[in-house]
Order: sequence, then C-alpha cells, then structure tokens
Amino acid sequence: MPPLASALVRTGLALKLNQVKRATSSYIRDRSEQTQGIAVSYAVAAGLYAAAGVFLIATLLVGATALFRWIELRYGLFQAFGATGGLLLVLAALFAILAASRLKRPTKQFPSLGSRLRVAINANPGKHEQQVTSAAPHRTAAPNEFRPSTRPAQPLPNNGPVKAGLVLAATLAGWAFARRRSLAQPAPARRPASKANA
Repeated sequence: MPPLASALVRTGLALKLNQVKRATSSYIRDRSEQTQGIAVSYAVAAGLYAAAGVFLIATLLVGATALFRWIELRYGLFQAFGATGGLLLVLAALFAILAASRLKRPTKQFPSLGSRLRVAINANPGKHEQQVTSAAPHRTAAPNEFRPSTRPAQPLPNNGPVKAGLVLAATLAGWAFARRRSLAQPAPARRPASKANA
C-alpha cells in the first residue's frame, strides 16, 4: 500500500474513532444529566410527600381532639375517651390489615439461574441462527431452548381499595346506628341549676 493511501486510511480511521468517542461522551453526558434530573425530582417528591404526611398526622390529631371535646361536652368524659380510643383502634386495625395484604402479595416469578444456565449451555447457536433467519411464523422451539411466554401478563387483583371502602362503610353504618339509637332514647330530664342563697 502506498504511503499516501495508508496515511489517508489512518487519518480516516482516526476521524471515525474521534467521532465515535465524541458521540459516546455526548450520550453519557446526556444520560448522566437525565439521571441527575430524575434523582432530584424523586428527592423533591419524597420531601413533599413527607411534608404532606406530617400535615396529615397533624390534621388527624386536631380532628381527634375536636371529636374528643365534642363527645366530652355532649355525653361525658368517659364516653369521650371510649369513642376516641375506639376510633384509634379501628384506624390501627385498618392499617394493620392493609400492611398484611401488602406483605401477602405473591412475588414475581422468573426462571432460576440454574435453569437459564442450562438453557444457555444446551442451546445450539447454529440452529438458533438458522431459526432466526427463517421467517416461519409458527416455528417450534427445541426442547432445551428458552421460550418466553407469549401470553399477556395478567394483572394481580388489587382488593385494597375495596376492603378499605367496606371497612369505612361498616364504620359509618355503625356510627349512624349508634346515633339513631341514642337519639331514639328519651333524654334524661335535666334539673335546673338551683340558685345559691338569694
């Protein structure tokens, strides 16, 4: 090969290599910026969710305090303690049921490492290439070849909101029943406050 041609070939290869390096570094820079943006977004969202959780807890505490005070004024101190304690017990049971249902979810099933290695070892690369190049619509796989499922993934039934709705409906129905019953009973006659020595 003449020296001029080899110099041109080397220069062309160097230019192509430089272009590949620049394209790769540009891609890596773009991906790192994208990843950094996603991480910042998730961090901000986590902080905002934490703030929302704090305000929700504060709201529940204020609501429980108001409920306690209202029941105390209307029915008495011990009834207020009982009603507030019962409400907190119902909430604790509800969250415990939701947590247990989250833990009982089935784990995702996938082939084990041994199965994958066995398929990879027993696969015939020449036969696989031949099957890939042939455009037969209904090809049959070899007995040892890995066959991914062609069925669409079936979503798991999510009964959490249904259970929560049923618990809420039962709680409201019980509260309405207790309120009707207390309103149906005749109120005890109150004695007028006697005046002190006039």
